[in-house]
Amino acid sequence: MDVLNQLSIWLSFQLSIIFFIGIPFTLFFWSIKKRNKAVNKLLTIYWKISLLFFISLLLLIGKYNYALVVTNISTFLMTVSVWFWNDINDELREYNFSYSLTTITKIWRWSLTFISLNFLIQSLQNVNCFYFINSDACAIWLQPSSNLYIFIKNLFNFFFGANFTQPIAKFLGLFSLLIYFLGLIQWSIIKLPKHGRNSCFSENGRN
Repeated sequence: MDVLNQLSIWLSFQLSIIFFIGIPFTLFFWSIKKRNKAVNKLLTIYWKISLLFFISLLLLIGKYNYALVVTNISTFLMTVSVWFWNDINDELREYNFSYSLTTITKIWRWSLTFISLNFLIQSLQNVNCFYFINSDACAIWLQPSSNLYIFIKNLFNFFFGANFTQPIAKFLGLFSLLIYFLGLIQWSIIKLPKHGRNSCFSENGRN
């Protein structure tokens, strides 16, 4: 059972590379090429929100006890960010199935939703990992971030000639989490009451 659980978590992280990074990266540049402002605005917002997911990876590298909580919050916010905006949703509904950019965007949104839900379900199966990621039972959640740790460590050493350690990853993760949290509060207090669920993208030049 542990082997199946480990395989499932590993597969979830592999899929996250595709659906959290690969596909939105492609859609973002595709929307620029097509000059589709609705999709471009959606992806711009998504990238800002998804920074929390990368912060959670730093916290996993640093073995911060509540890193898995941050990971699940990040996937939840990423999912909300692609469904939240009324003007973008209305715009996407106007395109028919033959317009491939918006069709793939819609499919991607549903895929992102299911992957985020899967993350939550798997996390609940290891509920003790929400508050104590360093236990032996939670090692399976730390393994997928090990390759990222090696990559960042080599990159850090190449540019700065210094060693990138787990305590440094934890510090950078917590500091970034604080900045992110302050930015989210500012948006909630200032921009959300003013604009509501309107993303304020311009409808001029639609293709």
